[in-house]
Amino acid sequence: MLHTPLLQAPVRVAANTLLARNTYCIRFHSPELAATIRPGQFLMLRLAGVNDPLLGRPFALYDTVLDAAGRPAALDVVYLVVGKMTGRLAALRPGDRLDAWGPLGNGFADLAGLDDVALVAGGIGQTPFLAYVRDLLGTRGYGGHPARRRVGRVRLYYGVRTADLTAGVDDFRSAGAEVHLASDDGTLGFRGFVTQLLATQPKPQRLVGCGPEPMLHALAKQARAWAVPCDVSLETPMACGLGVCFSCVTQVRTRDAGWDYKRVCVDGPVFDTAGLAWD
Repeated sequence: MLHTPLLQAPVRVAANTLLARNTYCIRFHSPELAATIRPGQFLMLRLAGVNDPLLGRPFALYDTVLDAAGRPAALDVVYLVVGKMTGRLAALRPGDRLDAWGPLGNGFADLAGLDDVALVAGGIGQTPFLAYVRDLLGTRGYGGHPARRRVGRVRLYYGVRTADLTAGVDDFRSAGAEVHLASDDGTLGFRGFVTQLLATQPKPQRLVGCGPEPMLHALAKQARAWAVPCDVSLETPMACGLGVCFSCVTQVRTRDAGWDYKRVCVDGPVFDTAGLAWD
């Protein structure tokens, strides 16, 4: 795992835009974070000057924002309003302040040399994938590395409960991904779960998933059926993001055919499904 310096600083909100039902994209200036964070990593955000909620929450990088000179200057985070913290985030306006620390986590794997990669997202799980698409297709460099095309083709399979929860589709298409959509109620694209849609498609060389845990279990099952490596980014609740509180553990396999715990915040959030003790 590559290690990047941890940065903690107050940041100013530049924009907070509604993308879909209860789904927003918040942008804040932080050239230091924007220059070091990589796809698949996350940051912790906390409301400044308040004690309720007291703890920060983890949010995946959606993408970095470049200034007029082409240098990383700001970050975009996409979130769904589901509780007190995200509800108060939605009320923020340009100029308001947040406390941020990161970059955190291991980030996505470098898949250089592959011809065909499939990214599978459920619910709000598409949020880590925009930067990854650009990184894989070589249209943007991250973490201080120059842009370099790594794979030939990226397919995104994105499932939601209903059409008006779909967020960011145009961003993914403009980034070069082939987008395939599914909805539980049939109001958009394939009717059914996104993993059911995936099973009807050609086998890729690598699968990468993010979304609700039942979806990730189904994705891991499909990966085993295809004999394809599969990475997943876990959406485990976290309290510190630094590995101190041990509140975000997940079970992993050990060499002696047993299992142990690993902390999602520092050992993940990206794991190879072959190493997860889900069964």
